[in-house]
Parts: sequence; C-alpha cells; structure tokens
Amino acid sequence: MSTGSASEQPDQQPDQQPVPLDADNLAEDLAQQVLANADLGQIVDAIAAALHADAAVTTTDGRERVTRLSEDRRADLAAGDLLDHTGRVRVERLDPGGTLLAGGARVHRLPVATPTQPLGHLVLIVERELDAVEAVALRRAGLAVALSISREQAVSAVENKYRGDFLRDVLLGRAGSEEFVREHVAGFGWDLGGPSIVVVAQLDPQPAGEPSGTVEEQRQWQERFADAWRQVVGGVSRSVPVADFGSEVVTVLPADGSQPGSEAVMRLVRAVAGDKGGGRRPFSVGVGRVAGDVRGLPESYAQAYRAVAVGRRVRGGGTTTWFDELGLHRLIAMVPDDVELRAFAVDVLGELAGQGEEAAALRETLQVLLSTNFNVAEAARLQFFHYNTIRYRVTKLERLLGPITSDHNLRLDVAVALKVLEVVGG
Repeated sequence: MSTGSASEQPDQQPDQQPVPLDADNLAEDLAQQVLANADLGQIVDAIAAALHADAAVTTTDGRERVTRLSEDRRADLAAGDLLDHTGRVRVERLDPGGTLLAGGARVHRLPVATPTQPLGHLVLIVERELDAVEAVALRRAGLAVALSISREQAVSAVENKYRGDFLRDVLLGRAGSEEFVREHVAGFGWDLGGPSIVVVAQLDPQPAGEPSGTVEEQRQWQERFADAWRQVVGGVSRSVPVADFGSEVVTVLPADGSQPGSEAVMRLVRAVAGDKGGGRRPFSVGVGRVAGDVRGLPESYAQAYRAVAVGRRVRGGGTTTWFDELGLHRLIAMVPDDVELRAFAVDVLGELAGQGEEAAALRETLQVLLSTNFNVAEAARLQFFHYNTIRYRVTKLERLLGPITSDHNLRLDVAVALKVLEVVGG
C-alpha cells in the first residue's frame, strides 16, 4: 500500500513554527489584563502560555499565591529539596539566574516588588535556557504581577480591616446584640455557631543583642505573618475567622476532640512555621478555653492572650501554650492587676524580687532548693556548686526571707511569689 505523497494528503499540515515572542506585546497584553481587572491567576496563565513554561507566584517567603505547576514539576522541585513539608517553595535556595533541576529543567526566580515593598516572587520553570528576549519578557511580566498583587492588596486591606475591627469588637464583648453579631458573621461567611476556641499568635521579640528592626520592617514582618495565617487557615476552611490586630494574629477555630482543638491548632502552627526558611520569624501561640457560643469568646480571647504571654516568659519563645496547661500560672494569670501581683512578690521576697544579677542567681538557687525540699547536697549537684556554697546561700536566704527551711507556710508563699515573678516578669 502506498503511503502517498504530501500533495496527495491535503489534510496533513506542515509543522507550524512557534510565533516569536515579543516582549513589548506581552507587556502590553498583561497591562491590559490588569486594567481589565483580571485576577492574578489569569495573569499567571498568560505568562505561562507566552513563555511556554510552568509558573507560580509566591509570597516573599515562598508560599504559593497562584500556581500553575504540573505534578511532574512539583516532583522535580521536591527532588531538588526546593519544597518544604508544607509545600512552600524554598525561594531562598533559588538562584535568580536559574537553578538547574535533576530532570534538566531550569527554575528562574524573579523578585516582585514595588519601590517601597517586596511583594513576592515569580517562579518560572522551563526546559531551556531563556534567551535575551525571554529574559526581558520575564522582567516585564514581573511588573504586571506586582501591579496585580498591589491592586489585590489594596482591596484586601479595606476588607481585612473591616473584618478585623468587627472581630476585635466581638472578642472584647462590644459588638452589639447577638442578633447583630449573627447577621454580620453570616455576611462574612464565618461559622461561629458551635463551640470555638480563640488562638492568639504573636511574633517573638528579637533576641537580646540583635537589632529590633525599623518601624517599617516590623510592619512588614507583621503583615507577612498575618498573610501566612490567612493562607494556611484559608486552605483548611474559609469559614474560620482570622484577623491581624497589629501586634497579634487572632484565629477562632471550631473546637473538637478530648483536648479541644489541640491537633487542629498544632497543624496550623506547624504549617505557618514551616522550616523557618524564606525570612520567616519565630512566634509564640496561646490557646484559650472552649467557648460554647459567641458570648463566651471574650473570655477565651483573654485566656489565649494571657497564655501566649505567660508561656513565652516561662517556656521561652516559639512555644504553643494552652491556658488550661498553665497550672498555678493559670490562677495567677487570672488576676487582672499586675501591679498587685508584683506587690505581693515584693512583700514576700523583698530584695530578691529585684532585677540585679545577684537577686536572679539567688532566686535560681531558691527554686532548686524548693524543688529538692531543701536537700543541700542535691541542690549543689544540680547547680554544679560546692556543698559549702549552697550552705552559704541557704544562710543568706534565711536572713532575707525568714525561717524558710522550717516554716512550711512561708515556703508556700515564697514558691507562689516566684511563680508570680515568672508571670509578671522578674
């Protein structure tokens, strides 16, 4: 059987050559899409099609805003250790000039920013080296992405402020009648109809000796932190309220399980924290008790707020603390007057409640002695001191506090006073 010649097969089309890329036309097309209110997904679609590539737009720390990555490309990124366990693109490991993947594809990262604010990254994966025209097109595409993100941020800022102000009023018990609250909650798409818990997350302060950052840098850290919570929570459910209160991010989660919300909270915390790459900052979390309905949310919020503060003081930064796990600290945290609490600690401890190094050292020894029931030998072993050094300190402590080795009521007061200092700050 003859296969025939090309002229005998009119349906067969010759191979079509791809239309050469025109960077100016691409930039104009993307600008028109932005002006026509195309969303970021449509912008990314156009970029991916024009450059024959897989593409994604991420936040500054690599969280995906919009992604057009195939499963094969995701597998390539994972094989190159360029995705963390939460799916975040490890943008800090990508060379802007191109990072070669094991399969031969190349990843390009273009920072996206306004003149005053970093916005994220445009990530492109191609099977080839970008030529000069494509490199120019990529840079111009980044400008369109920046315009799109800036527009979305402007709209979201108004919406988030309104929602945040309303949630703050709910959590402070000043939002109005239950009927008014229910109407607004339904309008926002929130689900607060059942038992809930309030979660408060705060960025940890800079370690001593490190610069605290300018006001603008701190604002950007907080905005990025709030965006991370919104993205992670939004990936679970759009009906969960999340709001940025300026110095903390507050989430109201449905309560479930024997320890209400514990696993749900920890999943969110792990996802927000990720692997600490991409400029993420450490943070602490406090979790309040279960609120049966909207009326109980102010109390749960107050508990979560205290839990994050006390947990950081007692356990250090980067911790998640449930109010019900605070033990004696919980009772102390329920006293609203820090001035009265500190006055109690000063009355009991005297000069040991001071801020100096000697007072702090004596308090540390005192805490060890209390925990060992004033076993001097054991306290010396735990503190790596000579036996006679601890004996000397016991004598000094009795001179400052009274007969603490024999008066059990005094010993109880001292133990509580030390816990008070942990809560209100020593």
